[in-house]
Order: sequence, then structure tokens, then C-alpha cells
Amino acid sequence: MIPAARILVVDDDPALRDLLCAYLTDTGFVVDLAGDGEAMRRAMQLAMPDAIVLDLMLPNEDGLVLTRALRTHSSVPILMLSARGEEIDRVVGLELGADDYLAKPFSPRELLARLRALLRRAQGPAPTPAPEPQGERFGPYRLDQGARRLLRGDQDLGLSGAEYDLLKVFIERPNRVLSRDLLLDLLKGYERDPYDRTVDIRVARLRRKIEPDPTNPVYVRTLRGAGYLFNPRGAES
Repeated sequence: MIPAARILVVDDDPALRDLLCAYLTDTGFVVDLAGDGEAMRRAMQLAMPDAIVLDLMLPNEDGLVLTRALRTHSSVPILMLSARGEEIDRVVGLELGADDYLAKPFSPRELLARLRALLRRAQGPAPTPAPEPQGERFGPYRLDQGARRLLRGDQDLGLSGAEYDLLKVFIERPNRVLSRDLLLDLLKGYERDPYDRTVDIRVARLRRKIEPDPTNPVYVRTLRGAGYLFNPRGAES
């Protein structure tokens, strides 16, 4: 976990905000609080958080609207909360760029575990002077592991933390069929629930960033009934 990581909790329930503030502060985080989208933006102008705990149901601008807006300029990890816990909320939230989803009511210990997993993945490996492995390049792209970025020439394609993690898993295992269950095991840093649409949603988001035609993918291919296969040669093979 990043030492003294800063967490921004955005929820319109003062009691829950206070509970999470006390719990996360006791476990070593710096915590900022906001009750709505406007307060969230003010807090981020004062200090950029390392992760955001964002409630889905907020006054004026809900969590989905705020997630969409955040993803236009930031890859900060987002853990979305919802009292409804319905599948459509999970799907839409993840499609818009949330990195994880937690239904209310929840255990503070589970929220802490998920936050730590998000922060570990966002931190990534420490940069080293070692030569860049060939496997970090495919097609016109280069994966910069030190900065957790995907580049096309000098252009940063702006991957979210979840998209980067998925692409890194694929790049490290080229030309191998990876089932959805295996991908979930490789991506998650905590015990997962039976809901597994997460992988399909992440793949769809990643394809929109790297595929010339996301409806006819050449890099991340679907093998019906088996899973996904990453082909670094793309259309050349």
C-alpha cells in the first residue's frame, strides 16, 4: 500500500462519511470528505486523491455522471458504492470507468481490502534501469510499466487503472487462451463474488482504446466458450 495514501470519500450520508473517515484514518490513510459532486471537485483542486470512494446515489450529479467526467481527465482508482446493488448499476459503473464496485451495506474491512488492492495495482512496480522487455510492445503501442501508461508514439492513450491491469495480464501471457475465471483470479487482489461480468466489461473498454475496429478485434480475440486470447501481432497474423 502507498504510505499515507489520500482517500476521497464522496457520499451524502454524513454518518457513513464520518464512520469511513475514522476507520480509514485509524488504518493509516489521509481522508478527505465530500457530500456531492461540487464538494468533490473542490476537494480534488486542493489535493489530488490516490483513490476515490464514490457513492452511486448522490444529489444533483450521481456517481455515474461523476465517474464519466473523471475519466475524461484522470485515471484515479474509483471504488463505487451503491445501496441498490443491482447488476445494471455494476455494469454501467464499470463500463464508465469505475475500477471496483461494493454494495451497501458492507464491512469496513472489505472496503479497506478493496482499497488496498486498487492502490497496489495503481502504484505498480518501481521503475528499474533494466532494458524494456520486448513483450511490452505490440503493434504501434508501447506499455510503459514505470508510469503505468500505454503509448502510441508520444500519445498517452489514457488507460484507467483497470484497463492497464488487464492489458498487462494479456501482454505477459501472449497467444494463450485465458478463461474469465483465470482473468478474475489474476486481476483481483481479494476474494471475489460470483459476479463475473467485470472481465467482459474491461475487455470492451480496452478494445475501444487499442483496436482499429473494436467490433472486429485483432489484438484481444474472443474464443467462444473458452475466454480471450491476446495476439500481439494483430492483423499481421
